[in-house]
Amino acid sequence: MSHSSSSHAPQSNPFRQPRAVWAVAFACVISFMGIGLVDPILPALSTKLNASPSQVELLFTSYLVVTAVAMLVTGFVSSRIGAKRTLVAGLILIVVFSALAGSADSISGIVGFRAGWGLGNALFIATSLAVIVGSASGGFAGAIILYETALGIGIAIGPLLGGELGAITWRGPFFGVTVLMAIALIATVVLVQPTPRPEHRTSIADPIKALRHRGLLTMALTALCYNWGFFTVLGYAPFPMDLGAHELGYVFTGWGVFVAIFAIFGAPRLQARLGIARALYVNLALFAVDVLVIAVFTTSKTVLIIAVIIAGIFIGVNNTITTQAVMTVAPVERPVASAAYGFVRFIGGGLAPFAAGKIAEHSNVHVPFYVGSAAIALGIVVLATGHRLLGEAERAQEAEAGRTAEDRAEEEALAEELGSSG
Repeated sequence: MSHSSSSHAPQSNPFRQPRAVWAVAFACVISFMGIGLVDPILPALSTKLNASPSQVELLFTSYLVVTAVAMLVTGFVSSRIGAKRTLVAGLILIVVFSALAGSADSISGIVGFRAGWGLGNALFIATSLAVIVGSASGGFAGAIILYETALGIGIAIGPLLGGELGAITWRGPFFGVTVLMAIALIATVVLVQPTPRPEHRTSIADPIKALRHRGLLTMALTALCYNWGFFTVLGYAPFPMDLGAHELGYVFTGWGVFVAIFAIFGAPRLQARLGIARALYVNLALFAVDVLVIAVFTTSKTVLIIAVIIAGIFIGVNNTITTQAVMTVAPVERPVASAAYGFVRFIGGGLAPFAAGKIAEHSNVHVPFYVGSAAIALGIVVLATGHRLLGEAERAQEAEAGRTAEDRAEEEALAEELGSSG
């Protein structure tokens, strides 16, 4: 059944790409490693630096809230200095601030340097998606899959590397990012061609104005709710698990592997079979149930570990489908849509871990996950208000896929003609 409805999907291989795309994708992998990298060392940081869980959670909050707000400036910057220079500036900031975080001696110092890291991350993330979509061969859907693959691999490797380096010293993961990002920086400088500046400059207000579009606002608010659940699991679950850095690294690597597999293979199949709207409703409902299981069985280590790893499935599917939908539902330029969406989405991701720590301090360890599950369920309600717009996004994607397939057919026909005439 899925074959008939997926006939629109472009058949090109998303992994046959120019070198510049690979350079940016590699840098994306490292960038996304930064998200999960600190996960295995959260309990250790809490102990070593005499900080409460909610203070340690500020590592996520400062990073993601700054990333969110800085998303608003990314278009403003890249439309003035070009995409390549923006990528390079973002990578330089990440290298500098991850090194500073590794050499800090207090939790407030690390939190402050993570904020600078978040600024670099915003410049990099918003621009990298636009560069990959602009430079990739084989159409828009293939570019998104490549981007989500980089995200998935980064999220999977981050906790593994964080666990290994964190077992040596809590400073290890920060210095690890510094070295890897320096490599990514060199690759980007050497392999990515200078990009022409856009015809017109983007203002700082453009992403905020873009949120007037009902479809973009609906998708962004849905993502805020879902990210609340996602980052409650990512940021707070390591505390009740009560595992060492190595073991936490393995748990979150299992989680990240599911994120990667389902972002690349699961999401396109589910969308082909159910359509955007139904695929998202089903996926969000299952994710809400999974987080509810975590809430009920927080004190059972086995159930908690299994449910956290399974959460990767729903996160992978959601990331790919929503990113594609956002890029097609908004009647604005893709970098502006990406910035507006990122701004709203990361606010949810940034506030959730800190809120989880505070809620647990004032109630018990189960309540943050009940709140996370309720937030995801609220996301379904928000999404349902834009049901018609999701249908429009689907038709736009099918039209784009159709165009890509036609272009390829023309290229092949031309190549055959040239071959026979030669």
